[in-house]
Amino acid sequence: MEWWAYMFFFFGGLTVLLLIGLPVAFAFTLVNLIGVYVFWGGTIGLQQLILSIDSSISTFVLVPVPMFILMGAVMFHSGVAYKMIDVLDEWLGRIAGRLSLLAVGAGALFATLTGVAMGSVAMLGSTLVPDMEKRGYSKSMSYGPILASGSLAIMIPPTALGVILASLGKISVGKLLVGIIIPGLMLAGVYAAYIVIRCTLQPSLAPAYDVAPTPLGRRIADTFRYVVPLVSVIIIVIGTIFFGVATPTEAAAVGALFCFLLAMAYGKLNWTVTKEAVGTTTSIAVMVLIILTGSAAFSQVLAFTGVTSGITNLVVGLPVHPMVILILMQVVLVFLGMFIEQTSIVLVTIPIYMPIVNALGWDPVWFGAIMLLNLELATISPPFGLSLFVMKGIASPGTTMGDIYRAALPFVGLNLVVMALMIVFPALVLWLPSLMN
Repeated sequence: MEWWAYMFFFFGGLTVLLLIGLPVAFAFTLVNLIGVYVFWGGTIGLQQLILSIDSSISTFVLVPVPMFILMGAVMFHSGVAYKMIDVLDEWLGRIAGRLSLLAVGAGALFATLTGVAMGSVAMLGSTLVPDMEKRGYSKSMSYGPILASGSLAIMIPPTALGVILASLGKISVGKLLVGIIIPGLMLAGVYAAYIVIRCTLQPSLAPAYDVAPTPLGRRIADTFRYVVPLVSVIIIVIGTIFFGVATPTEAAAVGALFCFLLAMAYGKLNWTVTKEAVGTTTSIAVMVLIILTGSAAFSQVLAFTGVTSGITNLVVGLPVHPMVILILMQVVLVFLGMFIEQTSIVLVTIPIYMPIVNALGWDPVWFGAIMLLNLELATISPPFGLSLFVMKGIASPGTTMGDIYRAALPFVGLNLVVMALMIVFPALVLWLPSLMN
């Protein structure tokens, strides 16, 4: 049987199982069981599958995943993270698009506490949208910035999805986390600039309103009390990785410990908070790791049947410029992102993409950063970006999906601009990693 026939069998079976609503982990497992039994010699193949599952998650590299999730869970369940919104609000004053800018600022900070885009959208939307609507903000300036800033969770480290992508793609976890710092901050900056410029030119989109002045001393005190400690945790995590003081795993553990200590210092750490934070972390981490086991076996079966090498040879042999191949790979990611959650996309595509990346001589850190930005873009891409439906669920009655699509489209365009800059200027991604010890 030719490799393309195997490919249609595996990917076709996986697609059918996902379309009928089977959870991703079970879909991978079922396809793997059939493939392994048929192609790896029956029961002997099943025994090899068990060994593959064990080796795929028994690795030090994956420890940052639950640690990063735990950092965000502690800050959210303790309520400390919400204080940041109030402090940022105090500093914005009467600037154009004040609440929209607040969404971007809060989204950028929350991005350092969670790698779950849809969770950030849900939290920011439920917190800020009611006030935006009360102040007369247009839907484009309320829903759009929240959709965009919530998805920054994927592009600003520490990010659990970045760790998963790096570990599966055999990319340096530390270099990838450091490499997305500049693009992530660029993205937040582009969002903020767009909001200010558009709200200045069209004040009706975000009407100005009277804001009670906050004394400078109070603003500074609140900043040092609620913002600086949280930012310090992120600096410690990324800084120790950047300077080679700690591995990403060790840095993630230190970051989680500091989050517990901060919650304790604010008087918010109790048994209920601890139980909810650990419970949330456990459920999410177990889900991710189960999916990882299925993906690892899936990639091995693809390699064994010749699918991986067949696709690689086909793509590399195409009579087109490598940049065309890169663009087509990103188009596939955007399409998948309209239907599938980001972690699942990484697990499906990485076994196919990384051999192509290596064959074409691309820097894996650069490609990984572009892929992360694309996954971030996919969450807000009409018509089926998953964050769009999260926003629909928390939007005010009468809001249509068309309203949400129109609010998201300008930010989709801004994402594409930043992605183009990353492709044309690889140094935006590779400069910081090149300085690492």
